[in-house]
Amino acid sequence: MIELGGASLSLDDPRALAALAGLAAVVLVLFLLIAAVRAASRSARQVALMERRLRSLGDGQQQLAGGLTHVAEAQSAAQTNMLHLMEKRLLEVSERMNENLHGSARRTAQSLGDLQQRLETIDKAQANITRLSGDVLTLQDILSNKQTRGAFGEIQLHDIVLKALPSDSYSLQRTLSNGRRADCLIHLPNPPGPICIDSKFPLEAYEALRRAATDAEAAEAARFLRASVRKHIRDIAERYILDGETADGALMFLPSEAVYAELHANFPDLVREGFAAKVWIVSPTTCMATLNTMRAILKDARMREQAGAIRRELGLLFADVDRLGARVENLDRHFGQASKDIAEIKISADKAGRRARRLDNFDFEELAPESDPAIPELPAGE
Repeated sequence: MIELGGASLSLDDPRALAALAGLAAVVLVLFLLIAAVRAASRSARQVALMERRLRSLGDGQQQLAGGLTHVAEAQSAAQTNMLHLMEKRLLEVSERMNENLHGSARRTAQSLGDLQQRLETIDKAQANITRLSGDVLTLQDILSNKQTRGAFGEIQLHDIVLKALPSDSYSLQRTLSNGRRADCLIHLPNPPGPICIDSKFPLEAYEALRRAATDAEAAEAARFLRASVRKHIRDIAERYILDGETADGALMFLPSEAVYAELHANFPDLVREGFAAKVWIVSPTTCMATLNTMRAILKDARMREQAGAIRRELGLLFADVDRLGARVENLDRHFGQASKDIAEIKISADKAGRRARRLDNFDFEELAPESDPAIPELPAGE
């Protein structure tokens, strides 16, 4: 039993059950309506929210589209700049590579030219070496023969004398009174008088000494060299030192500095023997020094020979100076007389001028007597 609004309803009554079922249906419908309204409200809010979000999303898409456009433009500009920069860099790299290539080509060409010049220099040097080798062989051939070796020494002596002395102070291949012919005769004044120079070249003995491999060979070569040099000293002393004709000494010319140094270093006894025989051994260098000393002697002798002529010329010069002084005095006297005559001529000219002016004014003023009316007489012959 259910009481509703003061009315009692029985659950066994079908009408009551129908009423309850209807009421429940109404309540359910109301509940569904309320739920539907709430759902619609929530849907509307969600739709509005979705619309707002869609609008925000559209705005974001527009901003994104603008940003993408800006990014695309910036990317395009960056790509354009990058392309220009890359083109510029490529041009610079290309120009630098071209310059480097041109520079390398120039340097390579210059190096090749220098190499060519050096090869030409080497070829010339090789040719000179070949020619010098031939000259050395020729010189060896010359020195291997005694006659040609003597001619070689004479030619070298002639060159040295030619450079050191005047041409009129020596004679080559001069024959003496004993019939011997000296390689060179220096015309020195007395004392000491003319001195002979003879060329000697003991090359065979020197080469034997140089080639000696044992003490026995060296001793034998030394004896050979001593014998050769002693013979040369003796021959020169006998042939080219003549009393009353030549000086009391002579020179032995060795055309080799090596042989000269060997004698003075290891054979001083030969040098002393030469001094004792008044035969002085000279090399090309010492011969030049000796000849320069002789040149000074010749110059001094010629100065003494010319001393009389110099004194005579000085006397004539003094006489000329005296005559010049007398003539200058005469000229000065003539200049004084001429100055005096010119002064008197000026006085006469002034007087003549004054007379002319007075004659010009003759009608207007009276002539006054002059203090010196006399007219000077000119000297005879002026």
